[in-house]
Amino acid sequence: MGDFTLELNDDQTAVRDWIHGFAADVMRPAAAEWDDREETPWPVIQEAAKIGLYSLDFYAQQYFDPTGLGIPLTMEELFWGDAGIGLSIVGTALAAVGVLANGTEEQIGTWIPQMYGDVNDVKLASFCSSEPDAGSDVSAMRTRAVYDQAKDEWVLNGTKTWATNGGIANVHVVVAVVDPELGARGHASFVIPPNTPGLSQGQKFKKHGIRASHTAEVVLEDVRIPGSCLLGGKEKLDDRLARSRERAKAGRGSVKNAAMATFEASRPAVGAQAVGIARAAYEVALDYAKTRVQFGRPIIDNQGIAFQLADMRTQIDAARLLVWRASWMASAGKPFTSAEGSMSKLYAGETAKKVTAQAMQILGGNGFTREYPVERMHRDSAIYSIFEGTAEIQRLVIARTISGLPIR
Repeated sequence: MGDFTLELNDDQTAVRDWIHGFAADVMRPAAAEWDDREETPWPVIQEAAKIGLYSLDFYAQQYFDPTGLGIPLTMEELFWGDAGIGLSIVGTALAAVGVLANGTEEQIGTWIPQMYGDVNDVKLASFCSSEPDAGSDVSAMRTRAVYDQAKDEWVLNGTKTWATNGGIANVHVVVAVVDPELGARGHASFVIPPNTPGLSQGQKFKKHGIRASHTAEVVLEDVRIPGSCLLGGKEKLDDRLARSRERAKAGRGSVKNAAMATFEASRPAVGAQAVGIARAAYEVALDYAKTRVQFGRPIIDNQGIAFQLADMRTQIDAARLLVWRASWMASAGKPFTSAEGSMSKLYAGETAKKVTAQAMQILGGNGFTREYPVERMHRDSAIYSIFEGTAEIQRLVIARTISGLPIR
């Protein structure tokens, strides 16, 4: 017999239950308040830091779980608690992944600890890729990074948008154009240290959902940073750009850009967030259907309700399995030959939207009110077919991967 198993080990079960307790006892009671306030829930983040949940050590342990399930288990439980607060707690992780995906060991050791701070001085980080005219079309990015060889400094100018923790973060990771002729392949990632002159917060967005998570523009005006803040280093960048130019001359595809390396690594984790939201809404609907009496019996006695719940549970479990598969593949170093990362994010995101809508329908008029959490969950779920690659972009990635053709 082989050793294949979907059973969590004792450590994973303990961590999952520990996070679940924090989500149930700390996040859920605060969720409606911070959704209404549309502000970063600093007290909750600080509580997470006190118990070690918001810390470099914790995320490193989960990131290096040999099964690959540490991060998706964490994400599902936190977002089961609340998506807005959950994103405030894990938003820093996307910037950290940007450094892990593109940085040297020295850069990883230098910058990631500064992204989290410590219990007495909690910090945040922000990953900045999208721009007003460059969302799905990363080749339209305009933020420029120009190398000043005399001073060994990079000078950045441009505007980023949709940045989680943008402008309030201690450390920003910014993707910028270094070679415009190479399009999306001429990008690189940079760390902007704390209190760097020229970086400021632009518009803060008022959003449909995930309102407790701060989302804003980041404006870069003649931002000067040391050459050491180029993730991966100048030598590696020059080599990558040279290879891209050679491949372009030969009419072949080019190497992957910095933003895509970050998004590929994070997509299964984002899928796990969507699974958590869907599961939360399903559980509310299931409990409601078993206790809500109409025509003399609980509404779950009606096939119309029971079958909806059956489909909801099936879709949630299927989404989780896709997330786990992609997470395990990434951890094991197996290539996404069928765009398994995009599959997991696509299906989980669509499932969250569908399941939360069904939960509102099962609760009827109550589901449309703020007395029950499913309307907030439904609002929160909408972003999962938009950010970190829209559903349409995920389908494009999958189609190109399985066909081998440049589908447009």
